[in-house]
Amino acid sequence: MDNKNPEIDKLFEDQQINQTSKINPPLAERMRPSSLDEVLGQEHLLGEYGPLRQFIEDKDLPSIVFWGPPGSGKTTLAYVIANEMNADFVRLSAVESGVKEVREVLLRAEKNLKRNKKTILFIDEIHRFNKGQQDALLHSVEDGTITLIGATTENPSFEVIPALLSRMQVYKLNPLSGDNIKELILRAVKQDKILSKYEYEFEDLDDFYEYSSGDARNALNLLEASFKLARKYDTRKIYITKEILKNAMQKKIPFYDKKGEYHYDTISAFIKSLRGSDPDAAMLWMAKMLEAGEDPLFIARRMVIFASEDIGNADPAALMVAVSVFQAVQMIGLPEASINLAQGVTYLASCPKSNASYMALVSAQEVVRNNPNFEPPLYLRNAPTKLMKEEGYAKGYKYPHEFENHFVEENYFPINFQPTQFYFPTNNGREAKIVEHLRKLWKNIKKY
Repeated sequence: MDNKNPEIDKLFEDQQINQTSKINPPLAERMRPSSLDEVLGQEHLLGEYGPLRQFIEDKDLPSIVFWGPPGSGKTTLAYVIANEMNADFVRLSAVESGVKEVREVLLRAEKNLKRNKKTILFIDEIHRFNKGQQDALLHSVEDGTITLIGATTENPSFEVIPALLSRMQVYKLNPLSGDNIKELILRAVKQDKILSKYEYEFEDLDDFYEYSSGDARNALNLLEASFKLARKYDTRKIYITKEILKNAMQKKIPFYDKKGEYHYDTISAFIKSLRGSDPDAAMLWMAKMLEAGEDPLFIARRMVIFASEDIGNADPAALMVAVSVFQAVQMIGLPEASINLAQGVTYLASCPKSNASYMALVSAQEVVRNNPNFEPPLYLRNAPTKLMKEEGYAKGYKYPHEFENHFVEENYFPINFQPTQFYFPTNNGREAKIVEHLRKLWKNIKKY
């Protein structure tokens, strides 16, 4: 007599999975590559002629900084490299470790050297190491006691001290491509000891890339969560629909770091879109920043700067609009202040552009730096006292309002200073009228 009960079988199976999950790490950890050939992406480093592959194959690895977004494989590569080179692998977290822990590793590395064994020290979030902690590594990196691999999401040029950075190679890691993410998902359902027990059907594999933004860890976490949700509907065949993916993720996470490289990359794209007079692209970048939780006042401040740097006198009202937007954001706050930002973005992007004022400043500053000691001539100086007047201060000054059109040709430059033109207004917007006006006034002296 067959006493099998499907409900009891499912209950027993769930208990097995729950028990297994207690002793097994998350899917992202279970799927961590152990060899170079298992690593997805980073072909520019790991391809046939990639520099990193060559170093590993030659067993001659320099100290390295892996710079890239979360989930691009920085930690994985460090593990794989140590495994491929049969090195003693030590991992430190910059958040949890100090100089004491670093020195303990260096003593361990010195013992390894005597046994002709390499030591790879991997420091996660190396940008969080302070100067003292980084200084402690210098000598050992330089003499080869350790091979240092640092991982960071921040630009190492800003976060790693120059003395240490000069002794390391910096390799930029890219987010995984859509094809990489697809391959990762299919590999997981075939190879993982838990997921491989089931059959799978996906409504759209591309959704994993869209939701993870090239982050391998996010993609695998999403797969694991989706698997658990899909099992409620079928115990043998797992059908992962768009709806299940949305429920597993709840909200798409923008590919953005408010304090990291992508913060600066995104604001750069935003400013360049404004400068390029594309209100649509500028709006998209602004929306991404707001969705990711960026401080709206940061965006508004950059718009105020932009109004003078890139629009200037082509539309003097641009600065007033930008300042008004900043004040509105201060008063109102999100979410409603996003409407004020949107108005400012569309106006600034649509304005005629001129960087003439900004370039005039740059040119004048350069002259000042090269000639810091010039002085104003006596006729341009202030004469508040009788003694100063007797010394000739303000004598011979021509008051423009006493002349026709409130203008008189005069040399306003310092003593023994060749008159120089810094401001070259464009023919865009209101600045065209400025050109016309200045040309009439200074027709004998300046070239407008």
